[in-house]
Amino acid sequence: MGWFAPRSPVPADEQAWIEDSFAWLVAEFGEDVVHGRVYEPTREHFPMGHVVTEQGVCALMYLIARRMGVHPGHIALDYVAAQPEPRRRWQHAYRGPAGHYHEEDGTAVITVYGDQTARRTTLIATLAHELGHVRLLGERRIPDDRPDDEPLTDLLTVVFGLGVVTANAAFDFTADDRGWQSQRLGYMTEQMYGYALARYSLHRGEPDPPWARHLDTNPRAYMRQALRYLHRAA
Repeated sequence: MGWFAPRSPVPADEQAWIEDSFAWLVAEFGEDVVHGRVYEPTREHFPMGHVVTEQGVCALMYLIARRMGVHPGHIALDYVAAQPEPRRRWQHAYRGPAGHYHEEDGTAVITVYGDQTARRTTLIATLAHELGHVRLLGERRIPDDRPDDEPLTDLLTVVFGLGVVTANAAFDFTADDRGWQSQRLGYMTEQMYGYALARYSLHRGEPDPPWARHLDTNPRAYMRQALRYLHRAA
């Protein structure tokens, strides 16, 4: 019967890291944050539509900042124009930091590159991740040299209700008559997001959350797999 038992979508070390880090984030930021609103990639939750200008990016940054408990007066946008690289016939890439965070004279400066505006989901995920640094590094909740600060910042977006968007942005595949391109964004994998979102939904008392329908195919499948596994393990 063990052959048919539900399995975790992540290996044991990643599962343990998610469980421990999730518990720490809940203790650090409180139950009210975890039980807050889940933000879906819809016009209702992100009404500004397609963002193509520096002013639009700034407005979106302030919107996400308020939802993550960051005072808009404590942050500034550094918008750097950039052009996407020409698409090759076949291309696979890993993209690390699509944005950047640093402090300057007491202000948290969020750098965003212009080509991030091409995909709204990627832009929202990038801003959420960088604003997560404000909550963790800027508020001195973790040291600058913490080795897992980047994936912890990804996980923070789940706790603050933005995990649907950041999970959807974790992997991107596009294809047209010029070829195809796949790209990873961020530090947590789709499998890790799936497990983290399952843990998040169960903590909220939502064994079948309605917001899961907004997840892309892969993270939704991994979340369902993790839910089956966690139900069995309970």
